[in-house]
Amino acid sequence: MVFPAVARERIAIASYPFRDFIEGREEKAGSGGKLELKEFAAHVSAKFNIRKIEPWSEHFRSLEKAYLEELRAAVAQAGGAIVNIAVDGEHSPYAADRAERERAVAFSKQWIDAAAAIGSPSVRTNIPQAKDSKPDLERTAESLKRVAEYGATKNVVVHLENDNPVSEDPFFLVKLIEKVNSQWLHALPDFGNSVAAHDDAYAYKGIEEMFAHAYGISHVKETEVGEKGKVAKVDLARTFGIAKRHGYQGYFSMEWDSPGDPYAGTAGLIEKTLQNLS
Repeated sequence: MVFPAVARERIAIASYPFRDFIEGREEKAGSGGKLELKEFAAHVSAKFNIRKIEPWSEHFRSLEKAYLEELRAAVAQAGGAIVNIAVDGEHSPYAADRAERERAVAFSKQWIDAAAAIGSPSVRTNIPQAKDSKPDLERTAESLKRVAEYGATKNVVVHLENDNPVSEDPFFLVKLIEKVNSQWLHALPDFGNSVAAHDDAYAYKGIEEMFAHAYGISHVKETEVGEKGKVAKVDLARTFGIAKRHGYQGYFSMEWDSPGDPYAGTAGLIEKTLQNLS
């Protein structure tokens, strides 16, 4: 994949922070005056002068061919591009129950198909906690190897994010990526999740390791609310410095995830990202 060198062209807008303003899958179409996902690219282009988006799986109305073609056409008409799909599922790829692992693999494959249909070069698939097991490297690697192999057949890269502090610990993800050892499986470093879950020494070492295995997408946050309402502040200069040190050339997706107006928060993130990339 060839990534843009111009700072603004490396920025994408995640739809997740705007979940109060975009119709979810379970909501009736046209209810409440909310945006549809197909309108999001044009919306953020007008609001932020950014033309790349990262849609969240819960904002997709359907995975039917006709809907995906309509979404792709709407993004293209807005002069935009989809750089990643942030996919959240419920099935664990490391569960002791084989049937549960099979459901996790099938779910990820379904979204790889969707990414190929809408022209997204990658997906972020999640690793939910299993009900019957602690995180298991061998079983997770077996599942994700199959997912990455399927991604290769569709020319879609699979990313893993340091999100859930139990099942998506950054060091666990790095071990997993190294064990699978595929150019189709990479890290998605999130600026804030590990900072909210751990002390700074652990968090920034984890982010360092994630950027050493990153490729196409990362999530930019300035603050993150952790357990018990703890608000963690991200050292943006330090984190962008880590990205630069590892020669990261991929996209930076703005994912404002704190109380307050996501429009103002996202605008601030864009400004600070441009400053750090200059």
